[in-house]
Amino acid sequence: MQFHQLAYFVAVAETRHFTRAAQRMHVAQPSLSQQVRALEQELGTPLFNRARGNISLTAAGETLLPLARRILADTETARQRVNELLDLRHGTVRLGATPSLCTGFLPDVLRLFHQRYPGIRLLVEEGGSRDLVRDLAGGDLDLALIILPLQSSDPALATSPLIRESLVLVSSLDEPPVVTGRSLTVADLRNHPLVMFRRGYDLREATVTACREVGFEPTFAIEGGEMDAVLGFVAAGLGSAVIPSMVARRLGMRVTPFVAPGLQRTIGLARRRDVEPTRAALELQRALWEYLRHASATGNLPDGTRLLGDRAGPAPAPSADPVSAGLPVAAADLTGLAGTDESS
Repeated sequence: MQFHQLAYFVAVAETRHFTRAAQRMHVAQPSLSQQVRALEQELGTPLFNRARGNISLTAAGETLLPLARRILADTETARQRVNELLDLRHGTVRLGATPSLCTGFLPDVLRLFHQRYPGIRLLVEEGGSRDLVRDLAGGDLDLALIILPLQSSDPALATSPLIRESLVLVSSLDEPPVVTGRSLTVADLRNHPLVMFRRGYDLREATVTACREVGFEPTFAIEGGEMDAVLGFVAAGLGSAVIPSMVARRLGMRVTPFVAPGLQRTIGLARRRDVEPTRAALELQRALWEYLRHASATGNLPDGTRLLGDRAGPAPAPSADPVSAGLPVAAADLTGLAGTDESS
C-alpha cells in the first residue's frame, strides 16, 4: 500500500468521479485508475461500485476512507513539523473564519501573531461556519473561528467557546428609527422591512427564528446578499438588518440594541482532536487567547461582546522569544459541542 494510492483513493471517494479526481491530483486518468485498482488488488476487495455515471463506495471503501484521510493528514502534519524545527522561521497556518470575524477582531490577532512569527505564512479561508467545519474535518484547515454550536456530530471535531456577542439592528440615518423613546424588542420588527442575508447565513436563521418565537414572519424588503451587500442596501435606505455588534461599530449608521437579554451568538474556535496540531497552529491559538484576555481586561473588546470564561490558549511550546515565554499556560483540551449553525 503506497501513499499516493491512498491519496488517489480519497480523491475518487470525495469527487465520486475518476476523471475529476485525476484533475484534482494532476495526473492522467488512466494512471489514477490503475493505481486505485492496484490498491484494491492488494487489499483483496473492490473499494468502489463502478457504474456508468455513478461511482459509490463499497463497504470496504467506507471503512478505508476515514483511515486514509487520517494517514494523509498525519503525513502532512509530519511534513509541517519538520519544517518547523527552525524556531518557527518557516511554516504555514491555515485558519478559517466567518466574514464578520474577518472584519472584527481577527486582523488584530493576526497582527500580534505576525509580529512574533513573521516567517509563518498565514492562509485565511473566509466562509460560512458549515463550510469551514467541512474543510476542517477534511484536513484543509488547522483551526476555524465559527459560530457555535456546531451542526456536526463528528467526534473528531472539538470546539471551545470564545466570546458571546450581541446582535443589533442597523438602519440608515436618513430613515426614521424603528422605535423612539423606548428599547427595541423583536416584536417591533413586525411589518418592518428587513434587508436579509442569503440562505446559509446564521444571521438569517437567527433573525427569522427570533421573529417566529414571538409569533410573526419577518418582512423582507430585499434578500440574498452577503455582508457587504446587505450593509450597502441598508445604507441606501432599503430597510434595516440584524448584524453583529462588532461589525456595527465600524459603520456610519444608526445602531439600535435590543432590550435585554436581546439576541446573541457564541463565537468559538474549532479544531480536529484526532490530528496533533502543528506548533504554528498552537502559537496562533495562544495569540488568539492572549489578545482576547488582554482586550477583556482593558475594556477593549468590541462593543456588545464579552469573554466566555478565563481560558488561556494551548500550553506554550519552548521558545526563545521572551514575550512568548512569559505567556500564561493555556488549556489544551477543548470541549466538543453539537447543535446547529450556518455561516456568518
